[in-house]
This record gives sequence, structure tokens and C-alpha cells, in this order.
Amino acid sequence: MWNAIVSYFPGWEIWLQAAIGLCVPYGISLAVSKSKHPNQEAAEQEDGSTDQPADFTGELRSDMTLIQNRFNHQRDVSVREFCLGKSSQKAAVFFVNGISDKQLIETHILKSLMVDLARMNSDSEASGPPYSKTFIVEHALAVSTVKETDNLEQVASELLRGNTVLLIEQYHGALILATRKEITRSVQEPPSELLVRGPRLGFNESIDENSALLRQHGDNENLVIARIRVGKRVQRELLITYVADIADPHLVREVMARIKRLDLDDVQDTGYIEQIVEDNFLSPFPQVQSTERLDRVLAALLEGRVALLLDGTPFALIVPVTFNMLLQSPEDYYERWMPVTLLRILRYFAAFISAFGPSLYISFISFHQGLIPTKLALSIAETRAGVPFPSLIEVLIMEVALEILREAGLRLPKPIGQTIGIVGGLVIGEAAVQAGIISPIMIIVVAVTAISSFAIPQYNAGITLRMLRFGAMFFAAVFGLYGVVLFFLALCSHLVKLKSFGIPYVSPAAPYRLRDWKDYFVRAPLRWMTRRPKMLHVQDSIRKKQQEE
Repeated sequence: MWNAIVSYFPGWEIWLQAAIGLCVPYGISLAVSKSKHPNQEAAEQEDGSTDQPADFTGELRSDMTLIQNRFNHQRDVSVREFCLGKSSQKAAVFFVNGISDKQLIETHILKSLMVDLARMNSDSEASGPPYSKTFIVEHALAVSTVKETDNLEQVASELLRGNTVLLIEQYHGALILATRKEITRSVQEPPSELLVRGPRLGFNESIDENSALLRQHGDNENLVIARIRVGKRVQRELLITYVADIADPHLVREVMARIKRLDLDDVQDTGYIEQIVEDNFLSPFPQVQSTERLDRVLAALLEGRVALLLDGTPFALIVPVTFNMLLQSPEDYYERWMPVTLLRILRYFAAFISAFGPSLYISFISFHQGLIPTKLALSIAETRAGVPFPSLIEVLIMEVALEILREAGLRLPKPIGQTIGIVGGLVIGEAAVQAGIISPIMIIVVAVTAISSFAIPQYNAGITLRMLRFGAMFFAAVFGLYGVVLFFLALCSHLVKLKSFGIPYVSPAAPYRLRDWKDYFVRAPLRWMTRRPKMLHVQDSIRKKQQEE
């Protein structure tokens, strides 16, 4: 078709060159360019020089107008204009109602600059205006932190955090005074990680209080707490903490690099960070450990791991993580090693039952009845005589009903949530058996499976095993016991290939490290646990010196 068109226009190359020659003098470009979305063009205009932060001029009225225009629609931003001492030199403070400490502003800023400055010695520098910035900072302001800036963006950010901005006539810039009022709850025991024996301290939503807890209970000069800000539109402080002479520097740099890749408007919880920094987002297994417990974080730091704490949430993140950490409890180290070892093995067994209990029931009932003892097989057959559904549908009915009850119990108010869960389960189970929809043995299997899932210390690990349970059930319904084994092998293959910040997820099982098995299936006596995990490549591998017998 193109050849036919060209044949009707002989010498088309000459005509095209002539057209280009006519267009160029008039500034017309015939080059093909990518079309831009209107939002992209608007963003480029915002990045232009017209929207760059303006410097403060030292003219008080002009500087006040600059800030007021920036917050012209914010009714909670207050301004107070006054004179310094008995002079005519004017100043003004800006603060945000509710998140700024008004008592601190009135007592240590306004009173200091208006009353105390006037009472100073008449032969000092305070005797006459204009007061210098150095004199005001060193002699008049009774606040803990004072910062200087001439950047409007920084002023706006500090104001919204609760700090106070001080403008002084004839001073080119603004002073940012620390007056943020913390609105937090008291330090309490974490409700999601209860212990019988151990510390009762947990993090809260205040980043400063969480940092103070780390400093107070992790008294070590090598404990590094680095502060960065995350979020484009709503900025929050993020703490990256580690022990400098233990943690692997490559691990610290990798954590920093992944945090810098965060590109979100607002990071409301550490769950946002967890989903972005993890190695494989398609894996159902959590590759970052979340916790509210201070002792768990401190123990991880002393092993050579890195912890992340975010302002506004009590949940801290620990990286890297291995699968066995999800089945461990801080209480494992507060009790003697023999009962703890028994409980830890029991947790592994409960995790297996939680993931494969219903699938084993389906495979035995539907395909491999000969593997069931004769008396038990006859009893099961008698109870299932009137059930109209196959074993897979029977299990799905009860498992889905149980998950709905579990979710309803979490979302309902606390006084009635537990009642609804218990009563609902009993009523539905009993009614289903009486109606002949579900067999009694099925009720037992589902109950044991549900109880086993509650034995998992980490909530997100329990959710993962509950989700995998349904996959194993479908494999068992199609292939029987061979399907269960196939699903288990596929799961093991995935776990072996999975990593968390470069650390193998099932280490020390694969790759095999016998020395690290002292804290794996069993928990060896503390006097034998003299070295930190080798898989973390720590700088100082000695945890404690070997005691002489």
C-alpha cells in the first residue's frame, strides 16, 4: 500500500526536504516526541524555579507573609507577634495548635524574650536593639534544641511536626525551636506477644520514647541509632539501629540502600516497609520479623541483626530473618533448656499439623483407607454414613466457617469478640453434626488444627500456615497422600531457595551449619552458646567465653 501511494507522488523526497526547509525558520519541529500526561507537565512546572523555596529577607512583615501564604488554608497554625524586651525590635513565633507545647512556648520562649530580656543588665548587650541572633540563642531562649534555616520547605516541615518557628526583625533566617508535644500512650506489655516469664516492656507509637527505651536497656556506646525521614507527602522518622562492632557492614549498607528506594506518599506502618524491602514479594512466608517486644529487638541486635522502628507504630522490624525465628519465643531463653527444648519441638509439630492436618485426613479417608487401623476405619465409616459431601467439601465447610469466626472475633469489640468466637464455633459445629452435614471426626480434625495454629508465636507466620493448608487440601483431594508429599517437597524447595537480605531462609539447615544447631530445634544450655550465628557474618563472633569445667 505504501508503494502504491509513493508511486502517485514522484519525487516525494524533494517535496519532504522542501517542507522541512520551510518549517525550520519558523521554529517548527517535525521530530516525533513522546506525549506527556497533564499531571507530568504540572509536576515539571512545580519543579521549576518559580516554586523554589524563597530565602527569608530579614523584613519581618515580608517573612511573616511568606509563611502565612504557605499555610493560608490551615486554621490551626497560630502566630504571635511581639517586641523583644523593652525595645521596638519586633519578632514573631509560629506554632501549630494541638501538637505544639503551649506551656513551653509561653514560659521558655515568649516570657524569656518579652520579660526576662527586659530585666537583663542594662550595660550588657541586651541594653539596646537590635539584639543579635547569637545573644538571643545563647542568653534568651531556654529550649533544648535551636536550629537555623532560611529554607521555607524546612520551616513548613518543622511546623507540621510541632516545633515553633521564630522570626526576628533584621535577622535573615528563621530559628526552629523544639516544642513538639508527644501524644502517646504509656509503655505497656505487648498484647500480641504475651509471656509468662520475662520483661513486660513493649514499644509504643512515639519514636523518641522507643529510642529512649533502646538506649536505656541497651546501654552500649556502639549501639547506633540512625534517623532518616521517609515519605514524600507525609514524612515520618525511621530509626535504623544496629551494634556497630557486631553487625556486618554489608548488611547495614544493604538495609540502607533498600530503605532509600522507598517511594511512598506516606509510610503509616512498618508493614509498608516490610512489603517493599523483602527479597521475594511473591513468597507467602514473611522475610522480615515484626515485633512489639523490646527484649526481642535487643537480642536480635546483639546477634548482629538490624532493627527498624518507625514513628507512629509500635511494631519494629528485624532483618534478616530465618524460618526458625518465627517459631521461637523470647521466653525460650528465660527458662531452663530442657523444658524449653520440649516446647520448641512441640511448636514445630504444631506447625506441621496446622499446615497438613486436614490434607492428611482427606488423603486417608478418600484414597488410603487401608492405612487406617481397622477399628478406627469402621468407626469413621459409621460416623460418615449419613454425610452427603465428599471429604474435601466437608473440610472446606468447616475450615471456611472457622476462618470467618476467627476474623469476626478479631474485628468485634473485645468484650463480645471472644464470646462470639467460642459460642459460634460450638453452635455451628454441633448444629452441623446434628444435621448430618459434618461428621464428628471432622470436628475433631478441625479443632486440633485450629489449636495447633494458635501455638505459633508469630501471628503472620500462623496466617501463612493457614493459607498453605488450603493448597495442601486440594493436592490431597486430587493425588491423595502422594499429593501431600508433592506439596511438601515443593514447599521445601521454595524455602531452600528463599533468602532474607542475602541470608538463606532455612539456615542453619541449608546450608548445613552444625554449630548453629545449638539454637535450632533444640535450645542448648546457655553455657554452650558461646558464639553468634555464623550465617550473619558478624564482626565479633564471640558471644561469651567458654567456661572452664
